[in-house]
Amino acid sequence: MSLGIIDMRAAKTYSGKIEQLREKIENTDAVLIGAGAGLSTSAGFTYSGDRFKQYFSDFIEKYHIRNMYEGGFYPFDSIEEHWAYWSRYIYINRYMDAPKPVYEKLLELVGNKDYFVLTTNVDHCFQKAGFAKERLFYTQGDYGLFQCQTPCKPYTYDNETQIKRMVEEQKDMRIPTELIPKCPVCGKPMTMNLRADATFVQDEGWNIHAGYYEKFLNAHKTSKILFLELGVGYNTPGIIKYPFWQMTASNRNAEYICINKGETSVPNEIRTQSIEIDADIYDVLNDILSI
Repeated sequence: MSLGIIDMRAAKTYSGKIEQLREKIENTDAVLIGAGAGLSTSAGFTYSGDRFKQYFSDFIEKYHIRNMYEGGFYPFDSIEEHWAYWSRYIYINRYMDAPKPVYEKLLELVGNKDYFVLTTNVDHCFQKAGFAKERLFYTQGDYGLFQCQTPCKPYTYDNETQIKRMVEEQKDMRIPTELIPKCPVCGKPMTMNLRADATFVQDEGWNIHAGYYEKFLNAHKTSKILFLELGVGYNTPGIIKYPFWQMTASNRNAEYICINKGETSVPNEIRTQSIEIDADIYDVLNDILSI
């Protein structure tokens, strides 16, 4: 079915929106993907429920923690317990593969386009799925990086080897004291490279990828571009959602797509340039690719 023969009623149905979206992706010059936590949730990276119980039953029993996020801020009895919790948290959400191939499906859909990814996710799923590194900007950090707690220098450090040792060698909810990560420059405690406050390190790699993003935007200011927002909520709307709305409004050739189960919205100013789909992202990608 071509876009020209989709009537107004069909365009408001789920199947009509899927057909529209497929054609828009095929015919656009560029795609800017804005990815939030809902995308990884669709891939099976859930932070509560059965998955939380599977990996943290001992912490739940002792501290009555209700989900992984809550545990991340919990004042554990010791630093050894803190890192026993966090090493498991990082391992299952950064070094394990997601249960469902959502990111692979997304790459299949946009891989032959001029695309770029702006994401607040910190689980590295895009690169693991095969997205080109130079087409990614992780604004909020990476579970795979440590930084000095102070920080003394604007450096980050790969943590895969250390995290896997912590997971393998922890016992009774504690890691061995000698595995507590220390800054190699000043010797102070290390922490995660996650944007929580003003101590977040924007290292050389972060700045390089910020430059890639700026270059992509400058190249497509007036292009026929699709702003594809996936699983973005209102925790940090100023990073993806609001800029996408503004850039769509300022470019008559731009179109905005919002896919998010249970939380979609489009301002009236860009409604004629937009499609919103309230559904699971994995199902939507499968349906688009099956056309």
